[in-house]
Amino acid sequence: MAASDSTRSTNPARPEDERLPIGTSFAYGLQHVLTMYGGIIAVPLIIGGAAGVTPEEIGLLIASCLFIGGLATILQSFGVPFFGSQLPLVQGVSFAGVATMLAILDSGGGLTDVFGAVIVASLIGLLIAPFFAQIIRFFPPVVTGVVITTIGLTLMPVAANWAMGGNNTADDYGSMANVGLAGLTLAIVLVLSKVNSAAISRLSILLAIVLGTIVAAVLGMADFSQVTEGSLVAFPTPFAFGWPTFDVAAIVSMFIVIIVTMTETTADILAVGEIVKTKVKSRRIADGLRADMLSSAVAPVFNSFPQTAFAQNVGLVAITGVKSRFVVSAGGVILVVLGLFPVVGRLVAAIPTPVLGGAGVVLFGTVAAAGIRTLAKVKYENNMNLIIVAVSLGFGLVPVVQPTFYDAFPDWFTIIFHSGISSAALMAVVLNIVFNHIQAGNTEQSSVFVEGTELRLLKRVELEALHDGDTMVDGKLIDADGEEVPVVDDGDYDDVVRKVEAGEITSRDELKRSYGANGQD
Repeated sequence: MAASDSTRSTNPARPEDERLPIGTSFAYGLQHVLTMYGGIIAVPLIIGGAAGVTPEEIGLLIASCLFIGGLATILQSFGVPFFGSQLPLVQGVSFAGVATMLAILDSGGGLTDVFGAVIVASLIGLLIAPFFAQIIRFFPPVVTGVVITTIGLTLMPVAANWAMGGNNTADDYGSMANVGLAGLTLAIVLVLSKVNSAAISRLSILLAIVLGTIVAAVLGMADFSQVTEGSLVAFPTPFAFGWPTFDVAAIVSMFIVIIVTMTETTADILAVGEIVKTKVKSRRIADGLRADMLSSAVAPVFNSFPQTAFAQNVGLVAITGVKSRFVVSAGGVILVVLGLFPVVGRLVAAIPTPVLGGAGVVLFGTVAAAGIRTLAKVKYENNMNLIIVAVSLGFGLVPVVQPTFYDAFPDWFTIIFHSGISSAALMAVVLNIVFNHIQAGNTEQSSVFVEGTELRLLKRVELEALHDGDTMVDGKLIDADGEEVPVVDDGDYDDVVRKVEAGEITSRDELKRSYGANGQD
């Protein structure tokens, strides 16, 4: 691959292989980190609190999650043989496992039981990754479009929660000040996107977050007092909470979570492949899943939790148009640094959540829009694709609009279907198989939901009879001068042509008089 001044590729074989200048790569990489930072620290905060560990130990969990997330991101985006999709995907702690990990803790287990379950379940996932990747043939545009759209729509509540303040127990949650700050950040993103500068437009999210934070600090809505408290440098200590313990029930429950995260990562790989406009085959998905599972298996060693691709960063790729995987690798390096230097992490953590919420509206909405664009490519004529899309989207949005919908169901079912992404993906795959792969029972126009159109044909002689500027208006053919073109019956056509050539008919009026007022008998 040729490169100029060793920093930029001139003609990469794949869009994602473009190399940007180092400074630019790290600027865009930081933008990725800020986009997913709130999500990556939320899980250790929740699990640490439920486990009853000290604030200092929660800080250790956060640093560990940042450190492992950075290494996982580098492995996924940069890649090594058999590991890594080599796509601009950011890895981090998965929310899918929160309910299961809380259940393990509630049943009397400790963090060591959680870590043990994650290690074993992830190793099993690593073994089945190549087989899981074969489902790529069941992900045509009608499925991927549903999944991508659902990813964006299911993330919107996250953006709304951030915009309201992030903590629903706080007195100012949902206040005009918080929502106003989110709105200001959103407005800054839109204004910067309109600026006639590609660099500024692509960095609009990062610049908006910085400017929004400055405004928040001036208004007293940002607290940086905790930045200098605690150690400046710290390496995550392996097995800081003790050696992992292995409980069969916990492992089985966690394996269900691993299947869900593999489904989500597959969906994200397909989504970012669609956005980047690059080929994604089963081999590439398998490499991505192996990276996912290896990272998840190693994570507990350094006091972290299952890893997965972050959907919100897929939206950032879509909105900025920066497709380089090396930009995401730079973001991975930043995450590693944040894990090694807790002081930097505390600085980033001080960014007000309403600022992230304002940026999130654009990011997550862009993911949904990318899915809609994919669905626009789907053929809906004489098939059941419309009902596949309708039911799958509805199924995926049920747990989003009504989070308690599955509370009465068994735990294993809730773990799978509480995620709108996995719900929509599973339903879309199943319906696509039933209606498009299993042909038995299929008939054209078999449902009121089928959008049918007949196959239209023209004889070449009919096409040659048309002139430039001819249009159809209310069922009549009008020429470029606005005059109606007379129409005659097939049986009269040869007779009319003969009379026109013999000079017996010389005008439209004569034709109408001879063959009817509108040119027909």
